[in-house]
Amino acid sequence: MRKTGSSTSSNTSSATPEKSRTIKKSSALSPVLRRKKALTSTKEATSTDGKGGVFWHTQGSGKSLSMVFYAKQLQTTLNSPTIVVITDRNDLDGQLFGQFSSCADYLRQTPPLNAESRTDLKNLLQNREANGIIFTTMQKFEEYDAALSKRRNIVVIADEAHRSQYGLEEKINPNTGKIFIGTARKIRDSLPNATYIGFTGTPISNADRNTREIFGNYIDVYDMTQSVEDNATLPPIYYESRVIALNLNKDVLEKIDTEYGRIAEDAEEYIVEKSKQELGRLESILGAPPETITSLCEDIITHYETYRQFELTGKAMIVAYSRSIAMKIYRRIMELRPEWKDKIGVVMTSDNNDPPEEWRDVIGNKKHNKIMGGKFKDDNDPLKIAIVVDMWLTGFDVPSLSTMYVYKPMRGGHNLMQAIARVNRVYKDKQGGLIVDYVGIAGALRQAMRDYTGRDRKNYGNPPDIGRTAYPKFMEKLEVCHDLFYGYDYSAFTTGSDLDRAKLISGGGVNFLSHPTKAEIKKAFIKESLLLRHALSLCRSMVSQTQRFEAAYFEAVRTLLTRIEGKGKLSFREINDRINELLKQSVQSDGVVNLFSDIKEKYSLFDAAFLTEIASMKERNLAVEVLKKLLSEQVVVYARTNVVKSSKFSQLLSAAMSNYLKGMLTNEQVIEELLSIAKEMAEAQNEGEKLGLTTEEMAFYDALTKPEAVADFYENEELIAITKELTEILQKNKTIDWQKKETARAGMRRLVKRLLKKHKYPPEGMEDAVNTVISQCEMWTDNSAGFED
Repeated sequence: MRKTGSSTSSNTSSATPEKSRTIKKSSALSPVLRRKKALTSTKEATSTDGKGGVFWHTQGSGKSLSMVFYAKQLQTTLNSPTIVVITDRNDLDGQLFGQFSSCADYLRQTPPLNAESRTDLKNLLQNREANGIIFTTMQKFEEYDAALSKRRNIVVIADEAHRSQYGLEEKINPNTGKIFIGTARKIRDSLPNATYIGFTGTPISNADRNTREIFGNYIDVYDMTQSVEDNATLPPIYYESRVIALNLNKDVLEKIDTEYGRIAEDAEEYIVEKSKQELGRLESILGAPPETITSLCEDIITHYETYRQFELTGKAMIVAYSRSIAMKIYRRIMELRPEWKDKIGVVMTSDNNDPPEEWRDVIGNKKHNKIMGGKFKDDNDPLKIAIVVDMWLTGFDVPSLSTMYVYKPMRGGHNLMQAIARVNRVYKDKQGGLIVDYVGIAGALRQAMRDYTGRDRKNYGNPPDIGRTAYPKFMEKLEVCHDLFYGYDYSAFTTGSDLDRAKLISGGGVNFLSHPTKAEIKKAFIKESLLLRHALSLCRSMVSQTQRFEAAYFEAVRTLLTRIEGKGKLSFREINDRINELLKQSVQSDGVVNLFSDIKEKYSLFDAAFLTEIASMKERNLAVEVLKKLLSEQVVVYARTNVVKSSKFSQLLSAAMSNYLKGMLTNEQVIEELLSIAKEMAEAQNEGEKLGLTTEEMAFYDALTKPEAVADFYENEELIAITKELTEILQKNKTIDWQKKETARAGMRRLVKRLLKKHKYPPEGMEDAVNTVISQCEMWTDNSAGFED
């Protein structure tokens, strides 16, 4: 049964490209202008030579979505052409087909179709005069016999144009005399009047005349440098060589590089076949000796467990030289780590030649690979390590993937750059992906960069070895953080117990930096320790145990400081859990550190016993920071719900902390001030209950009674009645337009003023009181959901 877009993604067919991905717009040239250039070039090509050009869109920066946008806009630019999308691998065909299918409603035409054979492709083209998006692979053009269609209103979109679209001319095998017809010629002859446009994630080789002959020159270039500047991708990679761990000598590495380079770079079929035969001998070098595979697996396990398993979500990829070597790696790792059954898997194609008993229970079928893809993309799934050969090295995005172990020569520039780009996707505070090299690909990386733009070569021309980049930066920031702690001895953190470490973090470092005289030092420390953590995430394998422990201490202090001072509700349990996880990762601590052993997790700011616990903390500077954080949280609540209380308590808190920072109050005195503010907040909270008013009503009551003299003119029962009537009339008449339209907002204000006038409010001479009530009504309009918290 033919695959259609609707059947493939029934649950997501209403998606749009905007929902699928959000990337920062280019500061140099917006994506809209880039696509306009592609559309203009395509339109001109339909009436000339059919060469629409090549759109170089650096990998990971939204190339597939650009293709969707282009296909949509092409419908109007060329009056509903038929679009044929060509890829060179089935898995890529499926990935791109899935992207188009998920945007079916956006494309606004019949769902994309996937041709099952050359005959099927011919029928799909002949049964229509316009419209339609048809996906196919290059292999379906190999059976060339006659043109599939001679229509001119066909646009062929080739994904990764340079990689397979070779061979416009016939080639003759000098040994056999056999004539080989290039795939590009077969495609051209199959669709002789079509217009061709190529999309590529890596640049066309300067020596590649074929791609330009088929598609023409670049339409536009969105290079690495621009992509990184736009925060669409991270800098390409960071590099760590572990070749020495396998004891492969230089001659072997050079042989691997030479032989693999021939198959990667040459397109002539007879040379490819010869190289494959010669490469068969390399299988014995990389895969046959059990001790080589054992050394590889032991080093990967050690490197991963010690340095990478806690990096972001712990996702990593092992790239194997061949299918058989992939299986050997998997089997050996399972022998060494049987508990990793759910943690590691193999993803590669399955065919009839696979030994069913040996492999099939591991590699499964297409459905199994799809399930594995979903699991690997799920950051919370236990599947953390994927062993691959070719699948997933192009077009498969897992943003949290941060580590790639390479045991496969990849001299071909396009394939190599596509593969390593798996780890350069933007994800949270990810600093970059790490490539761990076991076969010596550094030279190939430099070679691949020759075809990139001048600024790309300048910025990324040499793979940034962590020993020359991240490690020096780590040492620099470690020294800076050490100097910022001048005057405090934390050396016992390395050798002390978990209890000692807890005291050194909260009672020591945090308390030390929380002194009012160290405000600027604390600010600098938070910034520098974050940079320290970023550098460490890339060079952990080069750091000594002592350095790692010291960095872990600084990170624990930074974490606690930022949790106390940052936005969001303070959670002592969350802080404890975060610190414990950090210590587990960094210093292999199995114990449990409790930074707040005397404080219960579930608390209320209006609980006198809880406030006493905080006030009794030995770490007086820390106690001030915690109380300030808790009071600030309540002020934030008031800022959404109560104009009067928000202003009052914000001023009280600011005055107390200002006097403290100026040295006018000791930490003992400011703690008393903060406890007094908390007590006053609690009393204000109880006042509403005594009056029988909800939180919502109490906010209006506070606004009505803000002028102290109001009590001289109205009985309290009358003020309560006005409060309830005001609340009721707002609830009955509220519309969404109150938030969006000034005219509707003005109507709300008139409604309130009429009600107040009915009750002869405010008294003469207190006209400003109306403004307070109106402000409270406007706050209620904008944040009424906050009253339900």
